[in-house]
Amino acid sequence: MNQLRRHSTGYARDQWCVSRLKHYVQLNPPKSEISWLSKDTEVSFLPMEAVSESGEFDLTRVGKISDYASGYTYFRDGDVLLAKITPCFENGKTALVHGLKNGIGFGSTEFHVLRAKENMSRSYLAYVVRSYTFRSYGEAAMIGAAGQKRVPESFISEFKQPFPPLHEQQAIASFLDRETTKLDQLVEKKQRLIELLQEKRQALITHAVTKGLDPNVPMKDSGIPWLGEVPAHWEEKRIKHLADFVTSGSRGWAQFYADSGSIFIRIGNFSHRGTIDLDMTDVQYVAPPPGSEGERTQVRPGDVLISITANLGATAVVPESLGEAYVNQHTALVRPKNRVINSRWLAFSVSAEYAQIQIRLMTQGGTKEGLSLDDVRDITVLVPHKNEQDSIVSHIDRSCLIIEEALVKLQRQIELLGEYRQALITAAVTGQIDVRQYAVSEPEAVSQ
Repeated sequence: MNQLRRHSTGYARDQWCVSRLKHYVQLNPPKSEISWLSKDTEVSFLPMEAVSESGEFDLTRVGKISDYASGYTYFRDGDVLLAKITPCFENGKTALVHGLKNGIGFGSTEFHVLRAKENMSRSYLAYVVRSYTFRSYGEAAMIGAAGQKRVPESFISEFKQPFPPLHEQQAIASFLDRETTKLDQLVEKKQRLIELLQEKRQALITHAVTKGLDPNVPMKDSGIPWLGEVPAHWEEKRIKHLADFVTSGSRGWAQFYADSGSIFIRIGNFSHRGTIDLDMTDVQYVAPPPGSEGERTQVRPGDVLISITANLGATAVVPESLGEAYVNQHTALVRPKNRVINSRWLAFSVSAEYAQIQIRLMTQGGTKEGLSLDDVRDITVLVPHKNEQDSIVSHIDRSCLIIEEALVKLQRQIELLGEYRQALITAAVTGQIDVRQYAVSEPEAVSQ
């Protein structure tokens, strides 16, 4: 940014014209444009999940016009797709599409399609709708019931800001392409570091709960190919022999949802640190039903929770500070026998690779997509004496602390880079920085 001139008077600039976006784009072009094509013509299909928040898109889905002509949104190469529904709009799901099968695509009805007119650069348009200015005003203009709010077409048509002439739009888009690519590459490197640190953390835990801390301890063959030798004095026990009981929530709790009260634990509340995280995720509250159902599914400090549907085998230990909380049907509640098993040892053991292999074997084949409670009861873990468990758990905590601190720092750096990327785009498309010194060095992804 130090080589750029920032305008002290904001975005006022020679030849920029304050106008509404409708003078630069065609919104949601009609399917009649391709009525002359055979219904057997192959086209690309992009559901909402095929478009990322970074502007990438997945073109692996292909079908015929007859498959999508009724009930889906039409677009073609060079159009900008803009998610209109919450939270996809706020999250920035936008894509300048190109490389479509036969140049034509269909997608989710939750997309607005923006087609640049002759006075608008397609790449520049994609950056305009990614800018903080457009996003913040669009969020304020959303209509509809909570959870189903959408950006109306009228907001896009009437959105007003200064627009530069076409040649300057191209210069700005070229500059942003270069600068955001550099930022995205830096983010990718940091994300790779996060992956490596998480792998290191996993390897550290697996080694500690399968080999112990004493390198000179006598070992024995576990009889399990993927586990190898284990300390000779350790035992192999199934969870059902280490727990007072194993249960899960039942279906139908939606009728008890509330705006406040007891916490209804979901898998999304599991943190990578193996505890319950209520700060970074949405919290669902519930007014539990009276009687045995509420008593059976209420957690206590030290309970081990295991995911039995999505993210199979993820674990969390209920902390002392959680308060009154209940599990849903996607979570197994394991209440360890405290005299023989440390709750965190059990959670670390289930998350270790040797137990995760067991879980994968339990769910392979057939149509099975999750773990049953009997499966959870049958997971085998290694069990040293309780004192040794406590010592190893303390070692894991100390060893992982540095990794956790590095992960937090890297995640914050990624967030700051994202904020800088957003600010750079906004400043460039609103004229707050001068990029006229940059010539258009590369053609747009889709030619004008």
